[in-house]
Amino acid sequence: MNTTNQNYKKMKVKSIISALLVVITIACSQQKDELEAKKEELNTLKSQQHDLKVKIASLEDEISSIDPEFAKINRKESLVTTVPVKYGKFEHMIEVSGSVRSKKNVVLSAENTGNITNVVVVEGDMVKRGQLIASQNTEVLQKQLAQLETQYDLANEMYKKRSNLWEKEIGTEVQYLEAKNDKESLEQQIANVKAQIAKSSIRAPFDGSIEQVYVNNGEMAMSGNPIAQIVNHSGLFVSADISESFVGSFDKGDTAIIDFPSLNETIKAKITAVGQVIDPQNRTFKVEIRLPDLDFKIKPNLLAVVKITDYEKQNASIVPSNLIQQDMTGEYVFVTEENGEQDQLIAKKIHIERGKTYKNETLVLSGLTGKESLINEGFKEVIDGSPVKVVENVL
Repeated sequence: MNTTNQNYKKMKVKSIISALLVVITIACSQQKDELEAKKEELNTLKSQQHDLKVKIASLEDEISSIDPEFAKINRKESLVTTVPVKYGKFEHMIEVSGSVRSKKNVVLSAENTGNITNVVVVEGDMVKRGQLIASQNTEVLQKQLAQLETQYDLANEMYKKRSNLWEKEIGTEVQYLEAKNDKESLEQQIANVKAQIAKSSIRAPFDGSIEQVYVNNGEMAMSGNPIAQIVNHSGLFVSADISESFVGSFDKGDTAIIDFPSLNETIKAKITAVGQVIDPQNRTFKVEIRLPDLDFKIKPNLLAVVKITDYEKQNASIVPSNLIQQDMTGEYVFVTEENGEQDQLIAKKIHIERGKTYKNETLVLSGLTGKESLINEGFKEVIDGSPVKVVENVL
């Protein structure tokens, strides 16, 4: 009986706990739904509040234009801040990613097939032009050369004798020509073998540093196999791909700004080459910018951000892009203007023709003189002709 009662009590406790969990879950869910509903209701009311403010201000302006007394009693000023129209030079730049390249960055390859007998450099070594990098076994070529030189000695003696006899008009011309041909043929074969032996010694084509060595002593290197990579760090340049839409926007000799993000360095340099062919795969053309002597170290393949001016205008009116609004007529901004009749500042809507935009600033082609004060904070709370008060900050 005791065991039965204990089991019964345990089951009862579990049932109560389960019921409590269900109740808690339902309550949390209801609270979450209520919170979301309140947030949605708040957003709706805020939207309605803005619309009502605009309608009220519009009606007040209409009534004020008819009833001056109403205007005096109900005159309410919107608190705003202002910024001047920026007047001066406007530049639009394109920004593309590029990388540092070197004209002297090559991988040396084997020209002959043979075992590597001596690798004389390691990564990081500085080498001079003509310095030995690695050499291949030339035993077979040396034996071939010795055999050809022996044959050449005999052919040369035969040629001398035939030549002397021919000068004395002894023998035939054919015999003389055959002896001459044999000698010259062996000279050419000897020269070819010597050239092959020379190619078995891989040497640096220019001054530079060894970036990577691909072979070890004793390995077989086939013709064309990489031996070592050598880089000369002088004459570095930045290469970048530019969209075909910017064809004709800049030329060789124009100035470019180059950022090296990983080094936190920025320089200016001249464009040294503009590609004349569009890549059909990505619809771009190449631009090269030779780097001047720098007081910091860079390496090939370093990431660079290239900025090139593709458009500029002097004596331009420039406004913050976020202050431009749009209505059925077009785009406009709000400026402050003195209301002479009521000795008060009002908001004035001015429609503009916009140009290019760069770094959150927009060129204004027409509509502004460059001397206006733009309504900044509070620009969405005013309408054309509504009274405003300029303050330092709108709370």
